[in-house]
Amino acid sequence: MDIIDNFLRAIDEGADIAIASRYVPGSVVRRPWWRRFLGDAFRACVRILVPTGVQDTQCGGKAYTAEAAKDLFLRQRLHGFAFDAEVLFLARRAHYRVREIPFALMQDHETSINFAAQAPRMLRDLIRIRLNDMLGRYR
Repeated sequence: MDIIDNFLRAIDEGADIAIASRYVPGSVVRRPWWRRFLGDAFRACVRILVPTGVQDTQCGGKAYTAEAAKDLFLRQRLHGFAFDAEVLFLARRAHYRVREIPFALMQDHETSINFAAQAPRMLRDLIRIRLNDMLGRYR
């Protein structure tokens, strides 16, 4: 619950968006090696296809100012795992200030995500974000 206070502090200090991040100094991450590998591969795809300027689009915890949320979620088009990357891509394009907050993740149990089924969909969605941008669908 401490991270909520950190989100609010970041917003109070001028951030438009505060996000939990497993990849900034102060974060503590313990997870199976193959999860780290898959996460690093997805992060590389995000950096190449839809640069967001942040280290961790997929951690989940996020806080937005009302203005940023209204603007970004009205323009958002995706509703799968990659919606976070899309919203943060749009935030970067709109010059919103994003602050990453260190986060602790201890993942000792199995996940319910089927990576074999989801990975192609996530990659397809990243390509859709890039195409939507090129076609002017986010204006």
